[in-house]
Amino acid sequence: MDLHDANALARALQQLFQDAHHVIDESRPVSELASRVTGHLSCAIKDLVCVTQSFQNWEHASLQRGVDAYLATRGAASWFGVSGQGRGHSDTIDILGMSRRGFEHFEIGAVDYATTATGPDQTIDVVTFGLVETVAPDGSPIVIGLRGPAEMFGREGCRVEVIAASRASATAAREEIERLMRRDDVMRGQILTFGVSEHRGNSLVTFLPRPVLGPDEVILPEGVLETVERHVAGIGRHAEALLARGQHLKRGLLLHGPPGTGKTHTVRYLMSRMPGVTVVIMTGTALRAISDAAAMARRLQPAIVVVEDVDLVAHARRYSEEGSPLLFTLFDAMDGIGADADVTFVLTTNRADLLEEALATRPGRVDLAVEVPRPDAARRAALLRLYGGGHLPEADLERLVTRTEGMTASFFKELLRRAVLESLREDPAPDRPSMEHLTAALEEMLHGHEALTRSLLGAPPE
Repeated sequence: MDLHDANALARALQQLFQDAHHVIDESRPVSELASRVTGHLSCAIKDLVCVTQSFQNWEHASLQRGVDAYLATRGAASWFGVSGQGRGHSDTIDILGMSRRGFEHFEIGAVDYATTATGPDQTIDVVTFGLVETVAPDGSPIVIGLRGPAEMFGREGCRVEVIAASRASATAAREEIERLMRRDDVMRGQILTFGVSEHRGNSLVTFLPRPVLGPDEVILPEGVLETVERHVAGIGRHAEALLARGQHLKRGLLLHGPPGTGKTHTVRYLMSRMPGVTVVIMTGTALRAISDAAAMARRLQPAIVVVEDVDLVAHARRYSEEGSPLLFTLFDAMDGIGADADVTFVLTTNRADLLEEALATRPGRVDLAVEVPRPDAARRAALLRLYGGGHLPEADLERLVTRTEGMTASFFKELLRRAVLESLREDPAPDRPSMEHLTAALEEMLHGHEALTRSLLGAPPE
């Protein structure tokens, strides 16, 4: 056989195998899953397009709300799921292609759900793998898929998949879902804190209850609380008028002072005074997610981003020529938020000296720095009255105030707790401690073996 005949035979055999494969393929029964989708879309699977949008894990509840709102305007719709091994690591359009002629055993199954938080004490069920038949804004048929995280397959975040015969129809539906999702964002007006999961270091968001505090519960030097509230809340109240006059809204507040003097307590007061304002709290290792937090704050404005103990990520230049990379990531996030955003960055620190140089070399990030000092005698008496429930005789207060010079609000809070415990050990009936109980608790806390306790509560070095 010469080379020409060999090539002809090879081509004939190749065509024979292709024809046989086509005959076998066509003879296979079409899966119920593929039939349902193609029947709704009136289009062969090979001609379908899929438009996908991914979101962070913590946006799953909001995405579910967006899809639910979209479906609500287009009549009732029933979700259906997909069964089959390996479905978690494949896109829905690929699953449909593999199941078209039964090459992979993917069929209609139950919808997968998970429960996720929508507030400090509220949850909803979200679809983690499911499909629903509906129509695009232009009336053409589409199938919407919702997928949750599949971390074991390397898939983080949640996503929506819109499958249609037309890319334009799928894109329009996806855009409308996202618009409704942002309108009904479950995080708007909430107090949120970033954390880290044990799996792959993924960022998490937790909802916290909003504090309830009155100005009489925040003991600061005269005028300090009013200045802080005017800077944070006052600008927000006049946001439209300020913008109309060409003034920026973004602001930065630095609360500095020794540990235990009330910086965090002051922040909690601001939260209580601004209901409906989104608050994002960053502390410790979660600060690495500051860019996500800043983007969230801008999207959910008016908002406050609280960065607690920022000195822990600020290294003096004597330790690093460039300073702290994480600190400058924070500064970059503050810059990128935009001057027109109604967003306040509130930084707290026990070591303003570590921040001053970095802030001075990049001015404009903080426009108000307020010291929260150790309480003077009048403030110490006020703290004792506050935590003691207003039942302590003034003469006894004077003796306690004299012996607690330099002590902080945290110290007095612990002092009153110990006094209550002392009274309960003697008699569970009284609803308040006596002066004897307070004196006993103070003697214990001032004893030499509690020097570290005093330091941890913000007492000055001895």
